[in-house]
Amino acid sequence: MEARVAAAVPACDDPDCGRLPLEPSNAFPLLAAVRERQGRIEEAIAVMRTLADRPGGAEDWIVHTLCELYADQGRARDGLAYLDALKARRGGAEDGEFFRMRLALMADCGLLDEAIEQARAHPEGDTWYAARSLSGLLAGTGCTEEAAAVLERHPDSNASLRAEHLIDLGRIKEAVQVLQRRPRTAPIDDPWAGSPSSEPPF
Repeated sequence: MEARVAAAVPACDDPDCGRLPLEPSNAFPLLAAVRERQGRIEEAIAVMRTLADRPGGAEDWIVHTLCELYADQGRARDGLAYLDALKARRGGAEDGEFFRMRLALMADCGLLDEAIEQARAHPEGDTWYAARSLSGLLAGTGCTEEAAAVLERHPDSNASLRAEHLIDLGRIKEAVQVLQRRPRTAPIDDPWAGSPSSEPPF
């Protein structure tokens, strides 16, 4: 696997593509997964950092994998530091999917109140997808009642998720009512969710 990474050839000669090698689309994450299963976490992190730090390499699934590795090792602050550096490299701009990762890492650091404050203060904080993200953050820390309440402001877009939280709270009849009242329209894509798949192409 390491030989495949080392021997990878550039996918193109165009400087705009950063001469990204062909192999890292699968070899890098596979190597990181192998190292993680071997308990060689620092090497797994180093592999994903190498991929993320390449020109054009900081795609959402790559950064998400890196941040998950940090969080799983109790190093959420290192994940936040990476997101801070990435945001600085992009002139202070931060895409929604990276902001969502930031909120989860802040919660892992014990900064739940600060994460909630940032989510609500975000320019898109009053949207249905921001409410969904905040609800997930609250539910993940055991605040199911608050998670359900957050979704009340956008009933047309978050009915299913709110019903799930209500069921977890034992409020079955209320959950059924929420589902019965929801509009029968196609769901709208969540712009904070990033690409549909978190896995690299193989």
